[in-house]
Amino acid sequence: MMDLPCVQWQDHVAQKWIGLDPELKETLTSQREIDELFKCALTLTSQDDLDLVKTISSGYSVQKDAERAAKCRERGNSSFKTRDYTAAALHYSQGICFAPQGSEQLSLCYANRSAALYHLQHCQESLDDIDKALKNDYPSHLLHKLEDRRTQCLMHLSVGQTAEEDHHHLASKNHKAPDRVQGASAGLLTFGICPQASVGLSSEKGRHLVAAETIAAGEVILHDRPYSCVLIPGMEEVKGEGGRQDAERGVLFGVEHRRCHRCLTETLCPVPCEGCSYSRYCSTSCQRDAWEEHHCWECPLGADLKMMGVMSQLALRVTLKAGLKNIQMARDPIGDERTESEPSGLKGESSDSFPRHSNKTDPCTSYYGDSYPSVFHLRHHLNRHSPDVRFQCAVTIATLFLKLSKAGPPPASWDHSRLLRADSQSPDKEEGIADWNSNLWLLGSAVLRHILQLRCNAQAILMLQDTGAANSPVQSSREIRIATAIFPTLSLLNHSCCPNTSLVFSTGTSLSADFSEGVTEDRSTARGVTVTIRASKGITPGQEILHCYGPHSSRMATQERRRLLQEQYYFLCQCEACTLQQQQQEEEEEGSEGRQQWSGIGGRPQSGLLCGKCKGSLKKSSEDGGKGFICSQSSCAHRVSLSEVIQRLQEIKVGLEKAVDLMERERPGDEALRLLRRTQSQPGLSLAETHPVQGELADATARAYATMGDWSNAASHLERSAVAIGSQYGEDSIELGRQLFKLAQLHFNGGARGPALSVIPKVRQLLCLHSGPLCHELQELQAMEDCLQG
Repeated sequence: MMDLPCVQWQDHVAQKWIGLDPELKETLTSQREIDELFKCALTLTSQDDLDLVKTISSGYSVQKDAERAAKCRERGNSSFKTRDYTAAALHYSQGICFAPQGSEQLSLCYANRSAALYHLQHCQESLDDIDKALKNDYPSHLLHKLEDRRTQCLMHLSVGQTAEEDHHHLASKNHKAPDRVQGASAGLLTFGICPQASVGLSSEKGRHLVAAETIAAGEVILHDRPYSCVLIPGMEEVKGEGGRQDAERGVLFGVEHRRCHRCLTETLCPVPCEGCSYSRYCSTSCQRDAWEEHHCWECPLGADLKMMGVMSQLALRVTLKAGLKNIQMARDPIGDERTESEPSGLKGESSDSFPRHSNKTDPCTSYYGDSYPSVFHLRHHLNRHSPDVRFQCAVTIATLFLKLSKAGPPPASWDHSRLLRADSQSPDKEEGIADWNSNLWLLGSAVLRHILQLRCNAQAILMLQDTGAANSPVQSSREIRIATAIFPTLSLLNHSCCPNTSLVFSTGTSLSADFSEGVTEDRSTARGVTVTIRASKGITPGQEILHCYGPHSSRMATQERRRLLQEQYYFLCQCEACTLQQQQQEEEEEGSEGRQQWSGIGGRPQSGLLCGKCKGSLKKSSEDGGKGFICSQSSCAHRVSLSEVIQRLQEIKVGLEKAVDLMERERPGDEALRLLRRTQSQPGLSLAETHPVQGELADATARAYATMGDWSNAASHLERSAVAIGSQYGEDSIELGRQLFKLAQLHFNGGARGPALSVIPKVRQLLCLHSGPLCHELQELQAMEDCLQG
């Protein structure tokens, strides 16, 4: 992933650490203050480091390039000819981002994208691109094409408007007084913690969230928005209808190509940054807000930031958004200046975002809402990071700070010398002018603080990605990580390997203020990314509200989970799942002989593996250090080594991946079906119905039958897959809900009215529990049910 700096830079800093004088190493290792660590790193950062950054970043160029714009336009033309208008629009958009301002390529790409958008029935967007092509000196001999297209777009819009007016006229007859005010406000999302939950504090857990009252399953606990987020580049996301052909030619579209770099909204017609070829936005307002907040400083450093990784960029972006004034206020939690007007970096915050503190109050134990102090006072664990990790972070940020200082003077809004503490360096002699050599080292120290915090507090933003063909009759999707963010309120939640909450991310959401204050956000925060946390099960008063940091009991063994959590988050997990599974393991070790008499009889096979000879369940053998398996049937007692199990599972997974790849390339379903049958019929180890890999095989088999239009067989195999998913994730899991949603689609497509209507209530219950009553799958489910009952 792109979280960390590129390998070449990591190796360089590692060698720098190895070559340090032992006494200097000891000085760095013993630093207990981030300020001192940053200042020390600054003294160790040389011109050689800056030169290496320049060399490496040349391979991450974000400069405008007319030649590359022309190549993107040619690819768009190829996709357009095959009527893959989505891929064509994406290629033209890439060309628009590469094209220098005022170049002919810019006007040609806008004109061509308008054609693709017209064929996708995005007529207003097509008209906008026509205007942009004309403003950029579109060739005069081709103007007639644009005028003809403008006429067609206006005609379609006129017809659509007439139809919409007729619809509203009909609706007004049936409903005398529609509540327009309620409808307008229904799209606004409030954020904050619900009244049924409160912030707790303990020496063991720090700040955390607990239920003050009973919270029912499915109830919203909090809405939060990231203080800042950064898209993860290079993630393959969209291929268009003919995108697999593009993939075979080495052209892939990542999330950075079709999502707004500020609010993460999907868009086929992004607004490019005028200074670089990388950043793009869903609208001019997002472009303007990003520029004012952070991009005016990131833009000239685009290549450097890409090589330094997402975490470095996110730490810098948090600091740029906050600005010097807010950093100073967070560093001095007692200051009376909090009674002043709102800080420039916090738009739309109420004065309550900055509560006063007595001298006895530790700011790290207070909750500041979604304002900057909530981010600043997250634990940075400086003394728990290994010395080489601390050095890597400090030198990277010191180098980035020097690069930023050479890019130009700091923004005027950062000149708040009157706020600087007496123990810091004295301000410039010339009143009202700040430079990078004065107190603005505080900004560099803040960036270092944030990158250390992010190692434990960064949150992946996950979205569902369609993996099937564009015209597939059955939904096929997987979760992908599109961005990394820091959420002020979500960070309050501690980890559990069996959490009592579900998270759903939304992009381009309209926002208002909080649960208690109905204050509307200003323009700059009117759209953005949000996360909604719901109770996935009932939570009683006093019970802690928990979510999973990644290692989940349904996906990973206890020992592996604990190891990962200890390495990254510096705690030994004592959650319910870890404690219970540890007890079970100890009981097995103490009474293994007694357990062997009944562990494979009845119930679910513990390993999910079946004997290749008698199909009895396999259990762990007490011999060979517990690294092998033995058939639970005493009459068979067939043994299988761990290496045989690993090899067989690998063979199955390889065959499964090949079959899925065939279907994603839209090859005939029977070809994938034959491969899946061969994979499952190989001699040796077999999988129980509840084994996760067996569930994946059944899902792929159902998908193959669905591509052939054999809905009955597809539904039968998907039911088998649902059994495995229910066993792995639980009968009330979102994973089971998504699988049953596909099952409802299959029954509907096959005209199986009874089975479809019988599964829909369960799907509705699970989707509503985890995703809320407004998720788009529920709307499709309702349409299916209406059709079946009509």
